[in-house]
Amino acid sequence: MRLVFAGTPVTAVPSLDAIAASTHDLVGVVTRPASPQGRSARLVPSPVEVWAREHDVEVLTPENPKDRDFCDRLTALAPDCCPVVAYGALLPQRTLDLPAHGWVNLHYSLLPAYRGAAPVQRALMDGVRETGATTFRIVRELDAGPLYGFITEPVGPLDTAGEVLDRLSRRGADLLVETLDRIALGAEPTPQPDEGVSYAAKLELDDVRVDWSRPAHELADLVRGANPEPGAWTMLAGERFRILLAQVTDEDLPAGVIDARRREVLVGTGTTALRLLSVQPVGKKPMGGADWGRGARLSGGEAFA
Repeated sequence: MRLVFAGTPVTAVPSLDAIAASTHDLVGVVTRPASPQGRSARLVPSPVEVWAREHDVEVLTPENPKDRDFCDRLTALAPDCCPVVAYGALLPQRTLDLPAHGWVNLHYSLLPAYRGAAPVQRALMDGVRETGATTFRIVRELDAGPLYGFITEPVGPLDTAGEVLDRLSRRGADLLVETLDRIALGAEPTPQPDEGVSYAAKLELDDVRVDWSRPAHELADLVRGANPEPGAWTMLAGERFRILLAQVTDEDLPAGVIDARRREVLVGTGTTALRLLSVQPVGKKPMGGADWGRGARLSGGEAFA
């Protein structure tokens, strides 16, 4: 089949690699325009655009997928199907209708659970022990299209969203190509079930502020789900302080109170204390919790707010 791929972040790149190695013909790539990065606000192309230019594949970067020039060029490319991995923009119906086999999305959840922009993050924040990836045909309703296939992925107690997403992006690439192969042979998708629908909205900073009065296991899951971005955070001495990984203990401390020991740092919660495994003070690189505790020279009695 002739394919035009749509995607933007680095998690879409394994799917591009898999498609390039398949029997399908990749004739174009659609991605979000270059965006400002860092203090200099220098425009940086997306990882998908970088991949496409390195592989001499035509790149389309519409400001809006409704743009007529984009629709005209996509029509001229005449794709049979458009695979999608985290493109990041809504597609109008006339664009969805262009390829004969539609737009097929690789979504990082076991649909119909966790429809939306942050499925892995929200799943880990909910404490799931298994997640997965699903391929489905895109329709106007958010992540509600009929299904082609899925894979499952176990979630370990210290897995972060970044680690799970990396595994799913690689295993999901094979699922996406397998789905495209089946579509070329005439496979049709099946409707999503009406039961089990949930939504995974994009994480905002307010969503990942640590409330130390909550139970320890909920906070450990919050921290894992927010790692690497946007990063769970709290306040210490008037500055924002990121908690990157934490582990539940059976020790007791008042909520938010820091106990810096020789080999570990504990913080009180609404139940038992958390052990800080990885942290990032403002203006510094990530470091082990115990390393931070030794270098911070805490006098005792400090607490996160």
